[in-house]
Amino acid sequence: MNVDDAGRRLRLALAALWLIDAALQYQPFMFTKAFGQMLAGSARGSPPVIADSITWSAGIIGHYPVATNAAFATLQLLLAIGIAWRPAARLALAASVAWSVAVWWLGEGLGGVLTGSASPWNGAPGAAILYALLALLLWPADRDASASFVAARPLGRLTARLLWLLLWGSMSYFALRTAGMAPQGLHGMLASMASGEPGWIASIDHGAAALLGQHGQQASAILAVAFETIAIGIFLPAPAARVAVILAVAAAAVIWVIGENFGAVFTGSATDPNSGLLLGLVAITYWPARSISTAAGEPAIGRSSEVAFGVEGEVAEEFAGGAVRGLDRGDFSVVGGCRVTLGGRLPRRRAGAAPRQSWLWRPAVLGGP
Repeated sequence: MNVDDAGRRLRLALAALWLIDAALQYQPFMFTKAFGQMLAGSARGSPPVIADSITWSAGIIGHYPVATNAAFATLQLLLAIGIAWRPAARLALAASVAWSVAVWWLGEGLGGVLTGSASPWNGAPGAAILYALLALLLWPADRDASASFVAARPLGRLTARLLWLLLWGSMSYFALRTAGMAPQGLHGMLASMASGEPGWIASIDHGAAALLGQHGQQASAILAVAFETIAIGIFLPAPAARVAVILAVAAAAVIWVIGENFGAVFTGSATDPNSGLLLGLVAITYWPARSISTAAGEPAIGRSSEVAFGVEGEVAEEFAGGAVRGLDRGDFSVVGGCRVTLGGRLPRRRAGAAPRQSWLWRPAVLGGP
């Protein structure tokens, strides 16, 4: 799969997450005053300017729960449809950024990052801001068309990697703050999450709490070191960067299952799948695609002065008259806006004859890190 196809599929995955959000927002609990009261709880511990705005918005929702929640759920449904529908993707992604930032502020209290109690185990830095980040990483643009991972296409490789560093570096910081809790702090946090969950999820909570026991500080410290490794790994060569991405997906899965109870979606009061699932999707946008190479390990067209692209989309090395070695039929790249299938064979033309119905292109346009 090339980077363009991967970007399209990841946008569809983001649309599916917005669809899940809409479905959760249509739950009966959300149409009651209890929803506004739940949102008001995120004001605790926040600075006054944040707490006052949360209290104000929660009061409006509490007074008009049916109308406001119907609007919220319908908006999220429209975002899901728009992101999945190519002609509306840019507009929907831009709208999702604005909506996500508003929810992060007024619904999540900035993910609790200013309260002193934020932890990766309970969703910091907040699911809503990760939706905004994903919209930027999956924006359908080719600012860096030769980049080997999806997140770099709209933003450029350096900007995308700096955002990765900021995200996972902050996660490490929050994990270290959790490590500073009392030895039983993480145990108590996990055990308390069993309330309202189905029996099988509650048993996971109790088992994890018992396993950690007096070792909550050590577990959070280990998680912090893992986050630091992930944050730095994306700057390393592709093989090491892939390891960092795999480690990020694994860490996100642990957080989502153990720390977030699958986003508490089985309680009837969850508004989204929480941050773990979104962190995993963010990580996948950084997966480096493999470069096309020859059997000898050299660039497939690095030894040829030019390559001919035939009308059927096949490519061959002009200087040798044979097919490019080391490629499987069906591999492809994008050159000058044309989708080109690699690994075919062009008829050898006579010396001095101009190629018919084909294009000549310099080899530097293919491949790249």
